[in-house]
Formats: sequence, structure tokens, C-alpha cells
Amino acid sequence: MVLDIVGDIGLFKLRYNLYARTWLGYLLYRKQLQRARHRYPDGHSTVQPRVFNGVKVLPIPVLLDNYSYLIIDTQSKLAVAVDPSDPRAVQAYIEKEGVTLVAILCTHKHWDHSGGNRELRRQNRGCRVYGNPQDGIAHLTHPLCHQDMVSVGRLQFQALATPGHTRGHMIYVLDGEPYKGPSCLFSGDVLFLSGCGRIFEGTPATMLNSLDLIMGLGDDTLLWPGHEYAEENLSFAGLVEPENVAREKKMQWVQQQRLEHRSTCPSTIGEEKTYNPFLRTHCLALQEALGPLPGPGGDAGPSRARLLEELRRRKDQHKGK
Repeated sequence: MVLDIVGDIGLFKLRYNLYARTWLGYLLYRKQLQRARHRYPDGHSTVQPRVFNGVKVLPIPVLLDNYSYLIIDTQSKLAVAVDPSDPRAVQAYIEKEGVTLVAILCTHKHWDHSGGNRELRRQNRGCRVYGNPQDGIAHLTHPLCHQDMVSVGRLQFQALATPGHTRGHMIYVLDGEPYKGPSCLFSGDVLFLSGCGRIFEGTPATMLNSLDLIMGLGDDTLLWPGHEYAEENLSFAGLVEPENVAREKKMQWVQQQRLEHRSTCPSTIGEEKTYNPFLRTHCLALQEALGPLPGPGGDAGPSRARLLEELRRRKDQHKGK
């Protein structure tokens, strides 16, 4: 998200409410959009599309570190956009690919994920905007509930409610069966490579439930996150699990990718289970690394939600992402 962390919790909450619930947030988003376009006229990272038997997934680097996505049924030439925060960049890909944008899947209301909804609807007649009505997403036309399906050509998405980052956050899982390929998770701000989103409008228990839901997806599911946070997140993971060999191996690859300004997505759910500390609160190694934490009654061991809360607290202090 585009809001910087501040030391005073009260001031931070005030700033968050101004960003998320007023048009001051939209003005801030517009300012950052212009700054990012000037700084990265071709996007913040070099990306590599994935093609699976007639389905194409195009990551689109936008703003300073966000990703939007264009998912295309190459037979029907119909497309779906996920979190199109820079409508100019997304529209350029639509025109380059020669496709018709049918739907926008919005993970949550924050402007760096929803800011392009209006302009893309204007430029693509009949385009529908899907999302959770509990989140107050700008220009929402088609409200979704947990486990609802959205079908466009051979593209079949399931919407899953994953509150915690925001009250109405949703993820979208593209079913791989129709095109005989891996399923794809478009995770917005609930899960990143080696990280999870900040808990703005929920509790640690709420976020844990959302992460556990994601853990239940197949290990070969591709993770397409909403931000390029991989190097920073893996650096933090190294502080809490310094002996994690899988993390060290992934960090070496990520550092080489970022040295060449290349995108680090996608990873897989199976990979994330080996090095993402926010998916490892059930692991004894992580529990021991965090040290003794009081449970609800003071003497009992900490719950997994308490472990997640401590992880998130340390990550917030490490860097505000």
C-alpha cells in the first residue's frame, strides 16, 4: 500500500482512515501515479508472461512496486484485469494484445489496486467490475460473495473472502483444469512472496484464517501477488529463521532477479510454505526462533494468531510493507 508507517499509532490510524475512506486518498494515489510514470516510464520491473495451452497471464508493473494482471483466453480474445491501478498501462497491454476487456477483478478498495476502475470502464464498454461490496470498492458493478464464480471464455475464477488487510479483501483463483495447467492465485495484498499484508481492518486471528484458507490451495498453485516486495520480505524472513535453507536459496535467486530489474513473480504455494514465515506459524522451528511469547492467560503457550501478531509487529518495525 502507498501509506508510510509512522511511529504514533493514533496518528497512523488517522492517516490510514484519510487514505482509505476519503478522497484525500484518491488525490495521494493520483500524485503517486504521476510520479511513478515519470520515474518508470516502462514499469518498475521487466516481466515475463506465462502461457498455458490457450491462457496467457501478463503481469503489468505499475506505480512504484505494484502489479496489475491481464489474463487472456487466447482463443476467444477475451480478457480479465486484476487490480488495474494504472489504467493507461493496462489499456496499452489490452490494445497491444488485441483483446476485449470483459471484467475487472478487484481484490480490495485501496486506490493502488482500484484506482483505474473508472477509466478502464469508460474505455471498454460493457466491462464489469467485480469485488466484495463490504469493501467500498470504487465503481463496483457486480458484487461478489465468498466462493462465487466469475467465468469469461475458458477463464473460470473463484472469489474467496480473505479479510484482514481490509474488511472485504478478496482473492481470485483461476482454475487450471479447463486449460490443463496450474491454477493461479491473484492474492492482492493478503499474501506476497515471503510476506503477508499489514492488518489494517481485522485482527491477527482474522488474517490467520485467511492465510490458512490459502494454505489449503494446491502446492502447485502459482502465486501472483499485488506488489514486488520479495527481496525485502526474504530479508526479514532471514531474521526470524536464519537457518532456513529454502529461504537462502530463494534469496539468492531474487537478488539476481532484482539486480537485473526483473520481476520475481510468480512463486508457488508449495514454495511459500517452505520460507514464508507468515505461513509457518505452525512450525516448531519458527516458534522457537520467535522466543517465548505469553499466551492469553500469561502462562500457556502462544496461539498461532499470537505468533502471527508478533511476526507482523516485527515486520512493521523492520520496514513498513
